[in-house]
Amino acid sequence: MDPDKQRQHDGDGGGAAAAEADIERLPVDLLAHILSLLSPFCDLSMAGGVSRRWRWAVERALASRRRLSFAGQRTGNDTAARLIRAAVNLRDLDISRSCWGCHITDEGLIKISSADCVANLTSISLWGLAGITDKGVVHLVSRAYSLQHLNIGGTFITDESLCAVANSCTNLKSIILWSCRHVTEAGLVALVNKCRRLECINVGGMRVPPESFVGLLSISPALQIRSIPRILNAGVQVS
Repeated sequence: MDPDKQRQHDGDGGGAAAAEADIERLPVDLLAHILSLLSPFCDLSMAGGVSRRWRWAVERALASRRRLSFAGQRTGNDTAARLIRAAVNLRDLDISRSCWGCHITDEGLIKISSADCVANLTSISLWGLAGITDKGVVHLVSRAYSLQHLNIGGTFITDESLCAVANSCTNLKSIILWSCRHVTEAGLVALVNKCRRLECINVGGMRVPPESFVGLLSISPALQIRSIPRILNAGVQVS
């Protein structure tokens, strides 16, 4: 290599090393603040793999997050649980199937349920997670006392999960049960009976006969029941 080019190459390498050293000298709190400005969650997650120090900074950055979505992340049970535990001020959690690469099972939900933030979550989406059952869902919602919005459509839950929601999530305002084909009328009645603030329920694709929804309106006349066929002479309104 030409000597001038060699010196330039060495100089560039030295500059990069110096810049890296400068970043490593930043206080962890300042580094955490910088990392918290990263918009895509995938960038923040990748930053945690740089070093142990950066991992601490990422966990501090997560502590200020109010919303957490695993979109774009190839996330499993252990990683999701660890990150959610660090997000102590979390209010909105999205781990739905539409988030590419998200592989959460009952084991993951049980681990997530131990996070301090779960009691303060107001919104949870578990949309389309084929690997979860009542076992994991019951563990999670039984500690989600502040929950207002729940999307659990496209899963294999049964009335057992709805009863857990009814007993623990009395502030619930909306729930999506689209294509939850193992839920029966009994589970819906239990939910509407105990969640007196429930405003909207999506029941599209379920196997519950449309006539059954008339009984739900007798319990809560203002309830919006979405994605059902119009029932003639029954007074059921579809929005």
